[in-house]
Amino acid sequence: MPPPENRYWENRYWWSNDGLRLHYRDYPGRADRPPILCIPGLTRNARDFEDLAARLSPDWRVIAIDLRGRGESAYAKDPMTYVPLTYVQDVEALLAELAIPSYVAFGTSLGGIVTMLLAGTARDRLAGALLNDVGPEIEAAGLSRIRTYVGKSNTWPTWMHAARAVAEANGDVYPGYDIEDWLAMAKRLYRLNSAGRIVLDYDMKIAEPFRVPGNEAGPDMWRAFDQLRAVPTLIVRGGRSDVLGAATADRMLAALDHGELVTIPEVGHAPTLEEPEAVAAIDRLLARISTEPPAA
Repeated sequence: MPPPENRYWENRYWWSNDGLRLHYRDYPGRADRPPILCIPGLTRNARDFEDLAARLSPDWRVIAIDLRGRGESAYAKDPMTYVPLTYVQDVEALLAELAIPSYVAFGTSLGGIVTMLLAGTARDRLAGALLNDVGPEIEAAGLSRIRTYVGKSNTWPTWMHAARAVAEANGDVYPGYDIEDWLAMAKRLYRLNSAGRIVLDYDMKIAEPFRVPGNEAGPDMWRAFDQLRAVPTLIVRGGRSDVLGAATADRMLAALDHGELVTIPEVGHAPTLEEPEAVAAIDRLLARISTEPPAA
């Protein structure tokens, strides 16, 4: 099926260091600007960034990836590779293959953890960063909630059934959503399998390392976050978030030389980045990046 009108992308692939074929969507954009690398959350995939990429391309090249075990990327033989440090290695392999000298990282939840760790390995390559509802400290309530559902398989006979299930599970996160919104979310979370059933679009084994305390993030995330100090950074927080606390977000902002914190009212974990407040903040971040002189 061809992509929807005005949402053109090319499906592309790269190989991980341990031989997995990984997928990304490549939305065309200006070659004189650093590309935007979009990294999704724990159970999510590249489809989460469809609307964002459609809005920003072709002014910006947008690369939306499927982490290993999600979407069109291959599932890992060893589930213990479903950890942030391995995801960082996978992203670095992609950046090396594409010979990208500088980029902007947009990371939602787990993707934000990966972004912070990337800053620790190659800060000079980051032209800017967006951390979507995640920080160096994760609230215990949010972790507990995520552990209740990650890796639990379910199937549905129709998209409407899936949409209603998503609505039931996420009503507190997006209290303003209607059935059309829930249907759109279901089509990002789920896929149609060969038996004609609607199933979650990720490897259930991603839950195995996540349930081990400490594996949901990485080593000393405040130290990793500190590498963003001089990088233009936008922190987006859901006003109802149980993952990124208000106090942690304020501490993050205070640690940045070129930071901005935007709180999205009446949204939990995580904002879609399509909210008006997020759209305006993203435009401010990119305007700053596009007018700054390139690094020497």
